[in-house]
Amino acid sequence: MKIIPMRKCVVTQEQFPKKDLLRIVLTPEGTVEIDETGRKNGRGAYISRKPETVSLAMKNRALDRALKTKVDDAIYEMLGEYVK
Repeated sequence: MKIIPMRKCVVTQEQFPKKDLLRIVLTPEGTVEIDETGRKNGRGAYISRKPETVSLAMKNRALDRALKTKVDDAIYEMLGEYVK
């Protein structure tokens, strides 16, 4: 039996399989990027692939808290385009 890795969405606090979430990473260089592979180095935060979750994350700045840095609005806009 194969174990499915579970991760928690930083916005809704719900557990999902890792492959069902988007990973946003704060790289060691200090940039915030969308990690499509899930393997980039740095501090990661997971968010659900639902448009309403992305809009809620922008509203309450959940990624700012999870990554412990200021996340630019352009990242939230890229996330919005990514989940449509």
